[in-house]
Amino acid sequence: MNEILFSIGDVPVRTGAALLGFGVLALLLLAIIALIMSRSGRKTAALAMAQAIRADELEERLSEVLRIQNEAAGRVHEMGQALVGRQAEMARAVNERLDSVTHRVGQSMEQTTRNTMDSLRALHERLGIIDNAHKNLTDLTTQVTTLRDVLANKQARGAFGQARMEAIVQDGLPKGSFAFQHTLTNNKRPDCVVFLPDQRPLCIDAKFPLEAVTALREAKSDDERKFASQRLRQDVMKHVADIADKYLIPGETQDTALMFVPSESVYAEIHDGFDDVVQKAYRARIVLVSPSLLMLAIQVMQQIMKDARMRDAAGQIRTEVMTMSDDLARLRERVLKLQNHFNQANEDVRQILISADKIEKRAGRIEELDFTTHDDPPPRAEGTPAPSLFPVQPRKLQAGE
Repeated sequence: MNEILFSIGDVPVRTGAALLGFGVLALLLLAIIALIMSRSGRKTAALAMAQAIRADELEERLSEVLRIQNEAAGRVHEMGQALVGRQAEMARAVNERLDSVTHRVGQSMEQTTRNTMDSLRALHERLGIIDNAHKNLTDLTTQVTTLRDVLANKQARGAFGQARMEAIVQDGLPKGSFAFQHTLTNNKRPDCVVFLPDQRPLCIDAKFPLEAVTALREAKSDDERKFASQRLRQDVMKHVADIADKYLIPGETQDTALMFVPSESVYAEIHDGFDDVVQKAYRARIVLVSPSLLMLAIQVMQQIMKDARMRDAAGQIRTEVMTMSDDLARLRERVLKLQNHFNQANEDVRQILISADKIEKRAGRIEELDFTTHDDPPPRAEGTPAPSLFPVQPRKLQAGE
């Protein structure tokens, strides 16, 4: 009964209110009719009759209005019931949709949460890797800083180059074929000498003027670069001249000396940008070598020493081979003698086996003889001599019969 039938402006009109309005309207009509009848009592009977007729018509109309009102109330009730059913269906559909959406949202949130956790786990692992890399980078930075500090100090740089050179030489050459800080006849002491087969040492110097290279790398203008290049040429050539004066002694040392550059990048930079300096050093019989080239040179010198030792031992090897040949001849002669002894022993064994076979045959014949005893001697045939009292002894068998 509380369904809204229509609205007047902003005021909704419900079913109960509509029924109440119709009732009030009917009461007003009855009141009007009663007022008219009271006022028309003074009229004529015809007018009363007409009024009675009109009252009947009004009553009929009121009944019709009430019937229409009841029909409208039934229709409104049916419409309300239909609206209630539609509302329930709509609510059920909305609930189903909400449940489906809620389930999908839950699954989506669960998948999103799982993906987020995986991403966070992967991010955590990446952060761990980044932390390790940062730690390694920090350690490397510390080492590079330490190396830079070492290379900045001239004495420390010399010790660094000396250590690298000593490691390469010790790994490539046997003991006794090299010496560190060996004193020459001019009282000069090169960083390392390698004793070649002619017993003349090859001198290796591990010091290198790195300040000019550093200045060249740090130069920002063309003038600074030009000045650093000139300084590098001067420092390298001065060091080459010092090595040639100190370590190239005719008749005592080799005709060539090595200047060790402890950095591959510095060696490559000198070869690329200062080829004239390298050629001048070659003419001065000084060879610039990097760590890899020094390692290669050490391997070549090791092979030269091995070939020299083999040449020195060639005579001794020939003597030993001849001695082995004589020993082999004596061994062959003794084997032949032993073979003859084996052949004679085989022949003796064969003769022994022949005698054994013959003895076995004689024994078989003896076993076949009948030595049975009889009372009467067997009859003697005519012409058969009488048995002798002293029979002839049988001849002994000789060996070989």
